Amino acid sequence: MGAQTFHTLIARNKRNTWLLLGVFVFLFVALGVLIGYVWGGGEVAFSVSVAVAAALIAFLLMLGSYYGGSSILLGLSKAREIAKPDDPQLFNVVEELCLAGGLPMPRIFLIDDTAMNAFAAGRDPRHACVAITTGLRDRLTRDELQGVIGHELSHVRHYDILFATLIAVMVGVLVMLCDIFLRSLRWGAPGRRARSRERQVGGGVMAIVILVALVLAIISPILARIIQMAISRQREYLADAGSVELTRNPHGLASALAKLSGDEEVLEVANRATAPLYIVHPIKKFEERSSSIFDTHPPIPDRIARLASLGI
Repeated sequence: MGAQTFHTLIARNKRNTWLLLGVFVFLFVALGVLIGYVWGGGEVAFSVSVAVAAALIAFLLMLGSYYGGSSILLGLSKAREIAKPDDPQLFNVVEELCLAGGLPMPRIFLIDDTAMNAFAAGRDPRHACVAITTGLRDRLTRDELQGVIGHELSHVRHYDILFATLIAVMVGVLVMLCDIFLRSLRWGAPGRRARSRERQVGGGVMAIVILVALVLAIISPILARIIQMAISRQREYLADAGSVELTRNPHGLASALAKLSGDEEVLEVANRATAPLYIVHPIKKFEERSSSIFDTHPPIPDRIARLASLGI
């Protein structure tokens, strides 16, 4: 097997991400149609209308996140915006990488915390921002800082924040739909309606559909979370490769990740909602076991090994 380049790694991760997204969309639509079929007692039109209604709810939630998500994230993280006179070197690093990637200059924020971490936010490159902790700013060399900023700008460049918002909202709507369906079965109304039309639909077909819908309603939230985490890990690998494309220096990011891995500080402002955004998982107990299908970040040693294998 030949050495990987950042181009081949980016291409592979893009393929894997879109494949996972396709599976997720299929799961979402299939479950919506099945649940609507059961609720409607076998009426195809009602089945389709339930799936459309769920998609409409997801769209409205995504619209709210699209316009207000960054402000909420920055507020939760207690990040404060800085200007170029506050940190000329940091701004020079960002400007160099924006020039290399053909990106507009993002807003820069600092999080007053001794833990080492960083994240990017924004719906597109024109409305992007990068936030780093004071701990990371103080303890990285210029090359290492370039690697981290390159990683975050790659998230912006690849529209990862918008992509993550889309997936998060779809998972949320799917979980909500499954919960409503399971509760409705306890109430018994859809089941009675389904049984009243079972003869029209044809023998035990409705009973099979109800069983399939019930099984999917139970396992879909779990499967959706697994897919969400898998996509998140793929995007992290892709951003690592994107950083190398911008900096032409895989060693800078690899060295920064090694320092981040050894950092024992806990980022106080992080929580489970914002944790997937950071370059490494800010909650240490999750980072220590980051090798399962439910983790948002790949293991740091694996990321460093991939960077070491890149040829440029």
